[in-house]
Formats: sequence, C-alpha cells, structure tokens
Amino acid sequence: MKLVVLGAAGRMGRTLVKVISETEGASLHAALERDGSPALGSDAGLLAGIGEIGVTVTGDIDTALEGAAGIVDFTAPAVSVHIAKRAAERRLVHVIGTTGFEAEADAEIAAAAENGATIVKSGNMSLGVNLLAVLVEQAARALGPDAFDIEVLEMHHRHKVDAPSGTAFLLGEAAAKGRGIALADHSVRVRDGITGAREAGTIGFATLRGGSVVGEHSVILAGEGERIELSHAAGDRTIFARGAIKAALWAWEKPAGLYSMRDVLGLSG
Repeated sequence: MKLVVLGAAGRMGRTLVKVISETEGASLHAALERDGSPALGSDAGLLAGIGEIGVTVTGDIDTALEGAAGIVDFTAPAVSVHIAKRAAERRLVHVIGTTGFEAEADAEIAAAAENGATIVKSGNMSLGVNLLAVLVEQAARALGPDAFDIEVLEMHHRHKVDAPSGTAFLLGEAAAKGRGIALADHSVRVRDGITGAREAGTIGFATLRGGSVVGEHSVILAGEGERIELSHAAGDRTIFARGAIKAALWAWEKPAGLYSMRDVLGLSG
C-alpha cells in the first residue's frame, strides 16, 4: 500500500516513516511538509534515522497524492480537514490521528467520508488505549451515575497544544456512552475558585503538561469508600504509528465511510 505521510519531518512524521519501512504490505510513497519547512528537499529516511530511502520531502500535495493509496495524518485540524477533502476527490484512505477538532471541523471530516474518502479517525491510535476505552464504557455502565463520580486525568509533554487531549475526550466519550448521556452536556473541564459541591453525574477532566511525557491517561471512578482507576501509559510514539499503519492497511479494503480504531481492532461490537 503506497502511503503519504503528512508532517514527515515532525516527531510523529519521522516515526511513521520508520514504521512504514518495517511494515510488510506498506511503502512510503511520498513525504509532505509545509511550505517553508527546512526539511523540504531532504531524504525522508535520513530524517527518520533509517538511512536514505529515495523519497524526498516535498511541499507539493498534488504530486504527493498522485498514485497514492492512502494518507497518514498527525498534523492540525485545519490541515486534516483540507486533506480529507482531497482524499474524497481521489477516493483515498485517510488515517487521522490529529486531535483538537471543533464540531464544525468534525462535520467536514464526516462529509468527506460521505463523499468518497475512507477515513479512520481516532483520538488515539494505540491498541491499549482503545481497549481501555471499552473497559471504561463497561465500568461506567455497570456502576451507574449515582454511586460513582468519573474523572479523566491526562498528562502530555510541554509541546502539546490542545487540552484536554484527544485521548481524554475519547475516554470521556466512552464513559458517557456507558451512562447513556451526551458528554458535551455533562463534562466539566475547568475548576477554579469557589466551585461548590461536585454536580452529580458529571464527567470531569484534569490536564497536566510538562517535560517529555508521551502520554498518560487515567479514568478514576470514585465512590463512597472505594475508588477504581483504569490507566494507560505510552512510553514511545511508535505505538501510535503502528496503530495508524494498521488502520491504513485495514481501511484499504473497506468502502468509503468514517471509521474508528475500535472498528479497526474489532472492539466496536
């Protein structure tokens, strides 16, 4: 499968290039970077630390997409929306690991999937986090909203620009689904000053940033006299890259539409 990596010179982009080189059935077709990037003209393999591979980093999206089968994208919401539309035009696979989408951008992604793109979009591409989301949903359903409060705690490196993280929202959505409620109507993202008692049935979020932490997430279900914690810690970005390439290969055989990592991993049932 011929894949295009967006943001090929970034931390995730370099990791994706390396993982593609190690994955049977996948090859790097093109490496894209923004206009003005100092990486333009460089060999993508050298940037990824795997040696020269003959794929030059380019800013020309049309040339990059010509002959490609799929795109892997951990960039920014505005970029991902634009690329989704291009994927729809060419009926390509588009794997989106980007986070921080607003509702309008999500709607545009969904429209691209209806118009011909095969899109896999997830707040987290790792097997462990998606399994964690299933467990959170089951726990929230079993414990109910009255006896246990739910808090989602996450920590990432100092360079992360969106908060709470896409993974935190993925876990919050799982908890809300288990309770049969809409997360948007029951989430608490900020507490400051005299807030009063915790409102029953809400799902709280707490965000930490610092150092080089790849990603740590915990869902706390706190009841009277007992507490349950479900957690995941990522020590290496490779887990996200492997999940993304697995998603691309899986989606290659699927009709146009919007899918999640739960679909890819067979956890959506």
